[in-house]
Amino acid sequence: MKYILVTGGVISGIGKGIIASSIGTILKSCGLRVTAIKIDPYINIDAGTFSPYEHGEVFVLNDGGEVDLDLGNYERFLDINLYKDNNITTGKIYQHVINKERHGDYLGKTVQVVPHITDAVQEWVMNQAKVPVDDDRQEPQICVIEASMERFSFTFQLGGTIGDIEGMPFVEAFRQFQFKAKRENFCNIHVSLVPQPNATGEQKTKPTQNSVRALRGLGLSPDLIVCRSAKPIEMAVKEKISMFCHVEPEQVIFIHDVSSTYRVPILLEEQGILKYFKQRLNLPIDDQPSDLLMKWKKMACRYERLLKVCSIALVGKYTKLSDCYASVFKALEHSALAINYKLDLMYIDSTELERSTEAENSVKYHQAWHKLCKADGILVPGGFGIRGTEGKLQAISWARSKKKPFLGVCLGMQLAVVEFARNCLNWKDANSTEFNPDTKNPVVIDMPEHNPGDMGGTMRLGKRRTVFKTENSVLRKLYGDETFVEERHRHRYEVNPELTHCFEEKGLKFVGHDTEGNRMEIIELENHPYFVGVQFHPEFSSRPMKPSPPYLGLLLAATGTLNAYLQRGCKLSP
Repeated sequence: MKYILVTGGVISGIGKGIIASSIGTILKSCGLRVTAIKIDPYINIDAGTFSPYEHGEVFVLNDGGEVDLDLGNYERFLDINLYKDNNITTGKIYQHVINKERHGDYLGKTVQVVPHITDAVQEWVMNQAKVPVDDDRQEPQICVIEASMERFSFTFQLGGTIGDIEGMPFVEAFRQFQFKAKRENFCNIHVSLVPQPNATGEQKTKPTQNSVRALRGLGLSPDLIVCRSAKPIEMAVKEKISMFCHVEPEQVIFIHDVSSTYRVPILLEEQGILKYFKQRLNLPIDDQPSDLLMKWKKMACRYERLLKVCSIALVGKYTKLSDCYASVFKALEHSALAINYKLDLMYIDSTELERSTEAENSVKYHQAWHKLCKADGILVPGGFGIRGTEGKLQAISWARSKKKPFLGVCLGMQLAVVEFARNCLNWKDANSTEFNPDTKNPVVIDMPEHNPGDMGGTMRLGKRRTVFKTENSVLRKLYGDETFVEERHRHRYEVNPELTHCFEEKGLKFVGHDTEGNRMEIIELENHPYFVGVQFHPEFSSRPMKPSPPYLGLLLAATGTLNAYLQRGCKLSP
């Protein structure tokens, strides 16, 4: 097993996840089996209870793990399926060690951070690195580990502050691990920022120098330094970083801001990273890129040449931070690219579509409605809580009545049912029991297994089977006329199965349900270009070269090409 540790310096959010994913993609393109692990220093057991504004979206895995969004990057880039144990947190490690102590595994010994916590980290990494993540179920050969260490290196420059020492056990664990794994099996890549202040226009290397110095002080020496910058870095800057950070110029890699993340693996490969890995880790690979990497190059070039534009309005409550809907954006982008369109995604705060906003700030209200009205398609994604639901209902009503292509995901599907009940069945107080437990028409109800006490890990999570109950379904055709599909779920509430016959009589069909036939999974509206709702989250399974069918259907309907696509037998035009 070969281990590649990717650390970060200076600040967070400079693209460690994309760089780690890109490195994995390059190695996989050479025929190697690659897995990935993400280490987060927070004490939470998982990301399930985070606000999206804290860490971005919560990504859901096949096994129901609620994890950091970077695992979504790994899955999309590498086309693999990871597990909840591929996301290590301080909370998981301490819980694991404490459980062992209670069980008596350390009987007679004082349990300490060193060696017990650090040993647990190393043991976890080694065990999880062996778990197959490809369809062929073979053991991986390369494990890419992304560790959030920006604050650790920065902390030492400031002299240390309480709260920023939470990740030090991980640093110490990998300091030890590099000797346990042996040099020929362990490589450390440090991702740093090269800022360029507007006042001088000069690219500054001092932050990178300090970051590398601090990392070395902790016992880890970078083999490669990946420098992130807004613009291409000059050769003089590269030579300066090489000299002051004690690495060869070939070991300094530049990644500037590019038009799309598809370009990142290509930039890395062009700077000889494959040749370096072959020598440094003694990998049995060729120096030349494979067909897979050539496909990435073609995809990146095609993305940059797109001329036709399709606009989609995303109506949600977390629109101030794009990472809150990272997988939704990627699924839309994959679908747009598949049909040779450039995506214009317009984020609309659902509260700004509500009447209360018109009274408080009429400019915001009318701007939001202007965006919605000019969009080619409308998407209402998942979410929790009552805030903004009335605005989402307004957007859904507009899409239904004006025959605008619409996709509702999770809560978006539930609200589509509520809107239909209010405006087509004339059940004016129809609602979800999440928002009004006393409604006379509870069209959306909490699930029998819903635990109103504990919040973490108590939802219906992970990959579940959805069975199509009719052949006359647009989504079934988009899925290749399969009799069932398996997609990932994350919800506490569901459509009330006792009321579904009322909806079907009026044209809102429940075309997919769970294997027992009790849970409604897919809705489709008759006599509408594309009005679809899904209880699951298809965005988590979307891949750059394999777009998600529900999202692809939305883009096809929004561009007026859905019928032609279906007539061709669901084959994309060249």
